[in-house]
Amino acid sequence: MAANSDTIFILRVLIAKDFKVRYRNMSLGIFWCLVNPLVMMSVLTFVFTQLMPSGRDQFALFLLVGLLPYNFFTLAWQTGTTSIIDNSSLVKKIPFQRLLIPIAVVLANSIHYVIQLSLLLLAFAIFVGVNRYWLWLPLIVILHIVFVCGIVLASAALDVFIRDIRYVVESMCLVLFWMLPIFYGFDAIGPKWVWMYEINPLAAVILLMRAILLDGSPPMPTTLLKLGAITLVFLVGGLTTFLRLQRRFSDYL
Repeated sequence: MAANSDTIFILRVLIAKDFKVRYRNMSLGIFWCLVNPLVMMSVLTFVFTQLMPSGRDQFALFLLVGLLPYNFFTLAWQTGTTSIIDNSSLVKKIPFQRLLIPIAVVLANSIHYVIQLSLLLLAFAIFVGVNRYWLWLPLIVILHIVFVCGIVLASAALDVFIRDIRYVVESMCLVLFWMLPIFYGFDAIGPKWVWMYEINPLAAVILLMRAILLDGSPPMPTTLLKLGAITLVFLVGGLTTFLRLQRRFSDYL
């Protein structure tokens, strides 16, 4: 029981530390987590409604449903990947579960994510309406966060030994922006490329959210099961990788 209390306390401290470092000396503070998605949404909405019209109704909301999960994933993945190196002095001096560091980074980013989603849901409630399938959203968000924890645990551990990992992650995030249906729909994907999206858990999150929020339909059982299965694989894989490599962290920090 005491060990669990210590773990929760350390996790809270690490999350608070992440917030303090990120918003130190910033006048707007946490509101910056709302500014960046709105700026990106405004630019892409202008491009795809004025310069290159997509013909979609409620395009701004359609765009945000894809943009918010992507932004959370990329920011958590990039900051989580360097988290062990960034906290090397803490790792070397204080005995505690090292995996709490990348997990705390993901959870700190998930707070921003939940705030952004809450405002998005408010916009949907006003302009589109609420349906009973919204009850599935917490499960989808939790699976999304757990998936990110898994991939971050693996990349954070590998980054200690191969510092190029962080640059690989940055490049992958850029590729994902175009390879995910953020500003285009799944109907624009050719049949021979569908398999790439079916095995992508981030694409599954976007597909499920759009089905619930925009179409007012229940989440597709097959897609939900795939998301759960892939999330479990990434979590087990990331956790296993981290636990095996953490024994040698002190030799490389």
